[in-house]
Amino acid sequence: MSNPTRAGFVALIGEPNAGKSTLLNAMVGAKVSIVTHKVQTTRARIRGVAMQGQSQIVFVDTPGIFRPRRRLDRAMVQAAWGGAADADVVVLLIEAHRGLTEGGKAILEALKEREGLRVALAINKIDKVKSEALLGLAAQLNEKFEFAKTFMISAERGHGVADLKEWLAGEMPEGPWLYPEDQIADLPLRMIASEITREKLTLRLHEELPYQLTVETENWEEREDGSVRIDQLIYVARDGHKGIILGHKGETIKAISKAARMELIEFLDRPVHLFLQVKVRPNWLEDAERYSEMGLDFKDGN
Repeated sequence: MSNPTRAGFVALIGEPNAGKSTLLNAMVGAKVSIVTHKVQTTRARIRGVAMQGQSQIVFVDTPGIFRPRRRLDRAMVQAAWGGAADADVVVLLIEAHRGLTEGGKAILEALKEREGLRVALAINKIDKVKSEALLGLAAQLNEKFEFAKTFMISAERGHGVADLKEWLAGEMPEGPWLYPEDQIADLPLRMIASEITREKLTLRLHEELPYQLTVETENWEEREDGSVRIDQLIYVARDGHKGIILGHKGETIKAISKAARMELIEFLDRPVHLFLQVKVRPNWLEDAERYSEMGLDFKDGN
């Protein structure tokens, strides 16, 4: 008798920059979630689908959990906890070199309030500390919460990732697969395309600006020659921001467009024609439609 198929949801939670997106990419084997060194860049509940034997693991990549200041922040934190509540298993990522921070303590307290969650602990970035420190941290964390299992990993280097994936596969409930085997992300390609451009903007621009902008893929046209034309709008809150994105003689937007196009070509594995436009929309942060575009609930920000 062959093994039964299994399928379920896994939520990755942790503070911003704990390595959730990197871990998701390592598990799924493709760049699904956006990885950048800037915090708070994952806005939508992007799901990556990983196959392990007869198990299908659907990852809910939640925004980092942090103290919310604005409406967008509050919606992101709600989305993170919503993702955790819907999951069969939650994986809490803690950075080895940072240890148990105030933010980490707050997440543990919140986990205790949510009964019935099966939570695994993944101590990430283990290459940054000595093994004695790791064991101490693991013991400290397991005293504070009853984890189903503890893993020591380096998501970036791939250490321990296979063990975690194998364990998660066994934890998934028996049942039919939720997605066709060849589909790595259920996020529409347009949204992934928007995220790729937003990543390039974030990497290129200064600290404050990126959280004041959003990217939407307005048009997606499949061409007969196999290429795709993608038109995107970059919304900013102020005129001054538009100037920063365009840059001197349009140099900044050209560089961003080129970087995004190269990555889209690699991701889609075909020629891409990318057209970017910058528009000022002063109140986009308060616009319900923008939130649903990002997979968030506007009401959660209240």
